[in-house]
Amino acid sequence: MSALNRPVAILEIGSTGIRLLIAEINADRQWKVLDRAGKPVALGRDVFTSGEVSRESLLECLLVLRNYQELITGWGVNRDDVHAIATSALRVARNRDMFVDRVRQETGFLLTIVEGIEENRLMYLAVRFALKNDLSQFLRANSMIIEVGGGSTEIMLLRRGKMVAAHSLRMGTILFGQHFRLAADALHSQFRYLRENVRNTSEFLNAEMELAHVRTMIIAGSDARFLAMRIGQELNEDCWTIERDAFIQFVEKIRNYSPEECVRNLQVPYADSEGFIPGNWVYRLFLERTAAAQVVVPNVSIREGLLIDLARGVDPELQEEFFSQIIASAVNLGRKYHFDELHSLHVAGLCNSLFEAFSREHGMNRREKLMLEVAATLHDVGMFIRGSGHQKHGQYIVANSEIFGIHREELDIIANVIRYHRGDPPSQTDIEYIALEREERILVLKMASILRLADALDRGHTQRVKDIRVERRNEAIVIHTEGDLDLSSERTGLEEKADMFQDVFGYKVILA
Repeated sequence: MSALNRPVAILEIGSTGIRLLIAEINADRQWKVLDRAGKPVALGRDVFTSGEVSRESLLECLLVLRNYQELITGWGVNRDDVHAIATSALRVARNRDMFVDRVRQETGFLLTIVEGIEENRLMYLAVRFALKNDLSQFLRANSMIIEVGGGSTEIMLLRRGKMVAAHSLRMGTILFGQHFRLAADALHSQFRYLRENVRNTSEFLNAEMELAHVRTMIIAGSDARFLAMRIGQELNEDCWTIERDAFIQFVEKIRNYSPEECVRNLQVPYADSEGFIPGNWVYRLFLERTAAAQVVVPNVSIREGLLIDLARGVDPELQEEFFSQIIASAVNLGRKYHFDELHSLHVAGLCNSLFEAFSREHGMNRREKLMLEVAATLHDVGMFIRGSGHQKHGQYIVANSEIFGIHREELDIIANVIRYHRGDPPSQTDIEYIALEREERILVLKMASILRLADALDRGHTQRVKDIRVERRNEAIVIHTEGDLDLSSERTGLEEKADMFQDVFGYKVILA
C-alpha cells in the first residue's frame, strides 16, 4: 500500500445488521474497496417492538464490533479514519445514548447517529456516483430515488435533476412485519396494508411533484440489488437497469414466497428474507404510480455515500452542485406554501451580495452563507397562514419541515432567522431562541440582521433595487444602488429594520 494512500473504515449499524466497508483513498481523491463484512443483528425488531435496544442485542452488537476491530486493525486503519454511523433503529431508541456510550467504552468507536435527511444526502451522493454519466435522462426528466429499509423509507423527488423534496418516512420492512404478524389473514392483510401505505404516501408526495410525471425511478437497497442481479441488465460496473414489465412480473411471481423460499430459491440472506417480499412490493407499488419505463438499481449504499464524502473532501465543484440542490429543495418548500417567489429569490440574492460585502464584519463561512440563503428564500413562507405575525408562522413551518441537505440543528437556526427577519429582536422569553447554543444565537443575530436589510431593500416586492455597492464611512455603512430610483419606500424599510444590524455590528446603515 502506497504511503500516499490511506485506508479508511466505514461502520454502519442498521436495523437488521452491522456492516463494514474498508477502502483505500489515494492522493487524487479516488478510492477502491478493499474489504466488506456484514453480520445480522435484530436491533430494529427490539426497538420497534419495545422502544429500546435489549441487553441481548447490545451484547451481540459489541461482540460483532470487537470482531470488526480485529479486521480494521489488520488493514492498518488509523483510529481517526474509522467512521461509525447508526441509522433508523438507534435514531428512535430510548436508550440510544447508553448504547453509544457502551460502544465507545468497549470498542473505542465514536458512533454518530445520522438523521433521516443526512441518510438522504449520503444516498444521493452514492447514487450520483453509481449513475456516472450513463443515465442522461436523470438530469433532464423527473426522477424519484427510493430506498426501503428496515425502519424507514428514504425518498427523494427531483424535477429535471433539481431537488424538489426529500423525506425520511417511518415505513420499513420490520414495521411491516410487526403488522403482518398481528393479522389473522397474514398474506391478504400484507398486500392490503402495503397498498394503503403506498397510496397514502403517494397522495402526500403528489402535492410536491406528481408521481405520474416521474420518468426515472431509482431504487436502492439490498432487496432491489438481489432482484437486479437476477433479472437486470448492467448499465455500468456500479448500476443495473430492469425493464418495468420485467420488474412487475417478477415481483408478482414471487409474491407468495415464504422467507425460507426466498433463501432457497433466490439465495437471499436469511437475515433479509423476511422483509424481501414486502420491500420489493413497495417498490412495485410506487413504480406503478410513475411513468418510468425501467427501474435503475445502483449497487451502492450510504456507506459508499460517506466514503465519497471522505474521499472528495471539500471539492468546490461538487459542493456548489450540492448546495444548488439544497436551494432547489427550499424553493420547492416555498412553492408548497405559495410564497412570493420573485420577491423571496430577489431578497436571497440581495442577502448574498450583502454577505460578501460584510464578510470582514460577520466572519461567517460558506455553509453559513447557504443557511442565510435558505432563510431568505423562505422568510415570508408564513404568509400562507396569515400576514399578521407571519414571521412566527414561518418559523413554525420551517422548523417542522424537511429540507434536503439541511441538518436538524441548522434547520433550527434557519427557523429562528426567519422568526426575527421582522418585528421585535430576540428576548429571554423566546424559548426556541434561548434553546440554541450561544454560538448559534450569535449566528441567528448576524443572519437576521443581514436578512432584515435585504428585505427592506425590496419593501415593495418590486425587485427595483438590483445591483448594490457598499461603502464604509467611519461609523456608517452606505448602500449605493444603480440607476436613478425613487428609494423613499426602501429608506422607510431600512429605518424600520436596520436597528438590529446597528446593534449587532455597530454600524448605522444609510441608503444613498
